[in-house]
Amino acid sequence: RCTLRRFIIEFCLGTDFHGQDVNKAAQKAVRDAMSRCCLCGLSEVLGISDFNKDVKVNVTVAVSKPEGVDLDAVKACLPIGEAEVGAVEGGLKVPGMYIPAFGDSDDSIEVAVAAIEVSVR
Repeated sequence: RCTLRRFIIEFCLGTDFHGQDVNKAAQKAVRDAMSRCCLCGLSEVLGISDFNKDVKVNVTVAVSKPEGVDLDAVKACLPIGEAEVGAVEGGLKVPGMYIPAFGDSDDSIEVAVAAIEVSVR
């Protein structure tokens, strides 16, 4: 039995300015969080060579409608590791602009918060 050790935790936001799509906001938040991490320590310090076998990535996204999140689509944003993705109620909806031609169903902006935990075996 191998115990997981957390290596890094990163938080980021993602928005969907038009369309009120929790999936777009969640995916943007996860991609942004991943783009802010250089995980060179996985190989240079820990000696990990198989990033899919020895790395686990746990993602929690908070949005106004967690039941609307496509967890597989969010998981597809992760380039490495065994991934686990969950959605919880949270995030933020703020007034924006209602422009039907942009796909809006109302005048709100959907904001997602993502927490990404990268753990190693």
